[in-house]
Amino acid sequence: MKLHATNTQHYQTVTAYDASGVELNAQRYERSLIVLPETAPMPWEVADFEQLTAAHFEQIAATAPDVVILGTGNKQRFVHPKLITALTSQHKGVECMDNQAACRTYNILMAEGRKVALALIMEAA
Repeated sequence: MKLHATNTQHYQTVTAYDASGVELNAQRYERSLIVLPETAPMPWEVADFEQLTAAHFEQIAATAPDVVILGTGNKQRFVHPKLITALTSQHKGVECMDNQAACRTYNILMAEGRKVALALIMEAA
């Protein structure tokens, strides 16, 4: 799905997505990654949802977001609370949703000026 451009183009904005990848400012990515509004996308070494560990969420916590939008792949799944302790102990929210909903939600929160982290799990087809 293509998304319309807004006045947020100087930020990392999701400009398109589909089942196999995401475009950030019209650059395509097909691997799992962490996206923050004001920094370049970071690789996230997660091949599938079942592979998630507490260390993956510690990597996100190090970026000091206010809220984390976790894209769990092509379907919504919920992460075990013990895995996100690095974030919840800092009173940071973690919302789980499928990748398409995660991309839309990230764009809305980013456009509102929130310090949001988008963590997307790109699963192999």
